[in-house]
Parts: sequence; structure tokens; C-alpha cells
Amino acid sequence: MRIDSHQHFWEVDRFPYTWMPADPASPLRRNYLPQDLGPILKQNRFDGSVVVQAAHVPGEVDWLLELASAHDFILGVVGWLDLTDARLGDTLDRLQRHPKFVGVRHLIHDEADVRWMLRDDVVRGLQELEARDLPFDLLLRPQHLPFVPELCERAPRLRMVIDHIAKPLIAAQVTEPWATDLEAVAKIPAIFVKISGMITEADWAAWTPDHLRPYVQHVLGVFPPERLMFGSDWPVCRLAGSYKQVLSAFTQACGPLEKDRRARIMGETAAGFYRLAPPDHSISGSQSI
Repeated sequence: MRIDSHQHFWEVDRFPYTWMPADPASPLRRNYLPQDLGPILKQNRFDGSVVVQAAHVPGEVDWLLELASAHDFILGVVGWLDLTDARLGDTLDRLQRHPKFVGVRHLIHDEADVRWMLRDDVVRGLQELEARDLPFDLLLRPQHLPFVPELCERAPRLRMVIDHIAKPLIAAQVTEPWATDLEAVAKIPAIFVKISGMITEADWAAWTPDHLRPYVQHVLGVFPPERLMFGSDWPVCRLAGSYKQVLSAFTQACGPLEKDRRARIMGETAAGFYRLAPPDHSISGSQSI
């Protein structure tokens, strides 16, 4: 399967999206729903996708699971949960009854405390995920990477994936200390990486694949393909380019890849990491979206 491991849906009036630009002319300030993404995935020969939370609101995960139940191409939902909630276990008991609930994410990079992920109450929540073999998406910036090894010591069996290659400063073409810190993190077998979200870290109006190439090549050099996955970050990517431009830039920044290596990055890793079941009907077939 070809799987987009990272995309979003939202209705701007349904939940508060505190990160969203206030400008009504922003391409993000409109609803993005399965009927918008389905044809795009089909055009680009993807079999399905993983939808990732966009709001810190308890009801969002249930809404996303409703969408997933109605659309075969949504293979999994990564939802937001309050990791510090004393009733987290009860909430997980309920959500894990849905076969498409596949992971949890928190907008760590928006927390004022750079060590937020190491707070005792947060770690207890992550250890609950660890006990259930439920993975966690790490939404980080470069300054958070040095804390990842300590987190892994406290939850050593928790599978985690770093979203958007930890958002290096691509627009400024700065690689350090991101590169060194990511290389250290790559030594931890439980850590995966999504090659995603890069064009919005570059100069929105002037980026080229050449601006992404040093970062992608570094990731490819320190992580094996069985711990890497492609993600579009649609529709956030529309701030800087279309879905097709994201995919083309990814291909050019990667350069030639062996068939097996590409297959893992383009779907096999995501399927294994999130324990995804194949869609009932491939989106490339006659599915009604």
C-alpha cells in the first residue's frame, strides 16, 4: 500500500483551532473534509491515509473516528487526549474499541515549557500508552530533540514518531544543532520519523526541492527506511504548495531510492507503525467518497 501518514481534516466552526491564521484570506480558513482529499489521493495513487488531530479538544477524536468509519481510505486516526487526565485509561478503553483509533498526539511545540514531555504527569500518561502498545506522535521543534532520549528512558517500549523531521529551520538553511541532535535520537530503535511538513518550514514563496535536500538526505542517512514514512501534511501544506508539489519535492529531495526502500517509506513503515488494516476497497478502485 501507498499511505500518506500525516494529513488533517477540520471544520473551522466546529472546534477551536488556536494555531490557525486569523486572516480570513488564509488558504487554511476553510473546511477540509474527506471529499476534498479523496480525489487527491486517487490522483496521486495513494491507497489511504492517516488523519492526525488538529485541535486540543476532547470531542475531536470522536468526530475524526466518525469520518474514518464513513470513508474506507481513512486507515487510521491519531487523536488528541489529555495525557494528564486521571481517567485517561477509561478513555483509552473506549477509544480502542474502534479499529481505526491508532495513536495519540499533543502539540508539544506549542507548550511554553520546553521540557513539557518530561513532566511526571505527562510521562505517566505516555506510560499508559506504552502499556497498551499505542504509539505517540512527537510534534517537536529542534530545541526539543535533546529531551527525547530521556523520555525514551522513562518509557522505553513506547513507539514514537517525530512529525515533520522536527521542523528544522529550512527557511534560514540552518542545520545545526538539529542534525547532530537528530542523529543521536536515531540511535533509539523505538523512534521513527515522518518526512513531512517541510515546505511550510521553508520560504513559502521561494522554496525549491534543493532547499529541502540537505535535511532529507540527513534523515535518510541516519534512519533506516523501516523507521521512515512519507506524510503530506495536507492541507497545512497549502500555505506553500499543492499536494502534488509536496510529493514532487519529496521525490526530488530523496533522489534515487531502491524499490524496497521507497516502498517502506511510502507506506509499509506507516502500516506497521500504526498497525493499519488494508482498506476494504482501494481508493484507486471504485470506492465512493
